[in-house]
Amino acid sequence: MKQTILLLEDDLQLSDTIKQFLEFKGYVVYPAYDGLKAQEIFYEKHIDLMLLDVKVPHMDGFEFLKSLRDRDKEIPVIFITSLNSVEDVERGFKLGCDDYIRKPFALKELLVRVESLLKRSFGTTDEKIELSNGAIFDIKELSLTQNSQKIPLKTKELKLLTLFLQHPNELIAYKKIYETLWDYEEEPSNGSLRTYIKTIRLAIGKDKIETVKNIGYRFVK
Repeated sequence: MKQTILLLEDDLQLSDTIKQFLEFKGYVVYPAYDGLKAQEIFYEKHIDLMLLDVKVPHMDGFEFLKSLRDRDKEIPVIFITSLNSVEDVERGFKLGCDDYIRKPFALKELLVRVESLLKRSFGTTDEKIELSNGAIFDIKELSLTQNSQKIPLKTKELKLLTLFLQHPNELIAYKKIYETLWDYEEEPSNGSLRTYIKTIRLAIGKDKIETVKNIGYRFVK
């Protein structure tokens, strides 16, 4: 499973350049050329990080981020913009962005910032997280190996494991899990969720995932 990026940029040439570069580096990129389309993508797809221009049609980047932060406060956000006043930078951070990069910028610098933020969302600066039973989770590849052998996990199982690793020792409610695993048009399944939990427990140890009855689950670090 690859990490996903929502790119809000109305300069078609720049958007295509960024998209091709990041896809070459192993990411899935969903481009949007106005704020309303970006909002649609956000609600329909699982997104790991957002790159937002500010001056875009229909709903600018500031308004778009403001509309989302009440719903999801955790997705890393980088503003990519030509705005350079202190007031604009201050407004972006107050709305909940994590980083700011001014145009023009080097694609390599953008990649460094993207990778840094994604690792930070796991609470580490390392590329890999060591788990129990000899299991290792690769943050960049979003893959799990055990004794150097890849453990075949389904997409939703990897999404669930990723969610647990980003929130160690925290109680994660069913609602949050459903929103993370199932896209907008999909119907969540309690039976499938229990199967995913069982698979993850087999891989990293039964005692690593606690069931909190009628509420959710907790990954014990």
